[in-house]
Amino acid sequence: MDEATIRRLNQINRDFYRITAEDFDQTRGTPWPGWERLLPHLKTPLSALDVGCGNGRFGLFLYERLVAPTSLSTPPSALLYHGLDSSPALLERARAALANRPGLTIRLETRDILENPPDAGEYDLVVLFGVLHHVPGRQTRLELVRRLAERVRPGGQMVFACWRFYEYERFRARFAPWPEGLAVETHDYLLDWRRGQPALRYCHYVDDTEHAALVAASNLRQILTYRADGEDGAANCYSLLQK
Repeated sequence: MDEATIRRLNQINRDFYRITAEDFDQTRGTPWPGWERLLPHLKTPLSALDVGCGNGRFGLFLYERLVAPTSLSTPPSALLYHGLDSSPALLERARAALANRPGLTIRLETRDILENPPDAGEYDLVVLFGVLHHVPGRQTRLELVRRLAERVRPGGQMVFACWRFYEYERFRARFAPWPEGLAVETHDYLLDWRRGQPALRYCHYVDDTEHAALVAASNLRQILTYRADGEDGAANCYSLLQK
């Protein structure tokens, strides 16, 4: 995929989150069930980089499951949470949700990870949830995973999840026609949004073959790969990797 197409698809999604931030936030208030399977592999103190953090609900999940139960003995920085997102509106919601929590240190940063991927720092945990289906271009996705794996400290972990929307008729019914002049790749789609103000988002369907390629691109050791979430418990495909 050429750079001009990548930029255009990325802008479609930036516009989508600008238009839908309030409604999107209201539909994204609970933890993903699949996160529960990660808990046996996590412990505090923990430094976490949440790429595409949105309203910060994964940070809140980590806090409530790992830090809050031990609040009487919580060290000052039991959880260091660094969230990145290109939506200032969603980051403001994250800031409000995570404020004034003992044992939690937060850093929230407005950053477009395609234009400016993280290139410094090491973390115990790096996660990408609800992100890779918005990254245009197979090579772009592989390179992003490779670069983020470099942010994992030795012994640390990386988790990514790929949304398997194409496998559900209710999402295929939302496909919209492409505008002229976009040289998209196989399994690239435009989905409409049916809550509040109309908007379109670019989404890529990562199948089993590409998922395995993303795992390989990380150069990390695979600990778990599993399906979870959604009404049937299989809407996302997760991989937990370790350096």
